Amino acid sequence: MYRISEFAEMTGLTKETLRYYAEVKLLEPAFIDSKNNYRYYDDGSYFLAILLIKLRRLGFTIQEMISVMEDESFANLEALLLQKRKLIEKQIEELQGQIDEIDAFLDSGKEEEL
Repeated sequence: MYRISEFAEMTGLTKETLRYYAEVKLLEPAFIDSKNNYRYYDDGSYFLAILLIKLRRLGFTIQEMISVMEDESFANLEALLLQKRKLIEKQIEELQGQIDEIDAFLDSGKEEEL
C-alpha cells in the first residue's frame, strides 16, 4: 500500500488531482484509514492511474474517463478512442485549412508588392 504522497510521486499525478479523482469516483483509494483519514493506494490503483493519465493525454474529458472506468470491461474504450481519433483528424483538417488561408493571404500581399 502506498500513501497518497508516495502514489503521487509514482504516477506523476498531484495529490490534489488524486483527491479530485476520488471525489468524482474516478480513482478511489484502495483504503482510507478511519483514524487519520490517510489515503492508501495499491498496485491495482497504479494500473488505473496510468490508464487515466494516458486517456487525459489523448484528450479525454473527465466525464469520458468516468464512462470508461464505469465500464469495467473496457468494451466501450475502443469506440471512444476511434471517436476521439476522428475528432482529432477533423481538427487537423481545420487547422490545415487555416494554414492554407494564412499562406494565401501572405502570398497575396507579396503579389501586391511587385
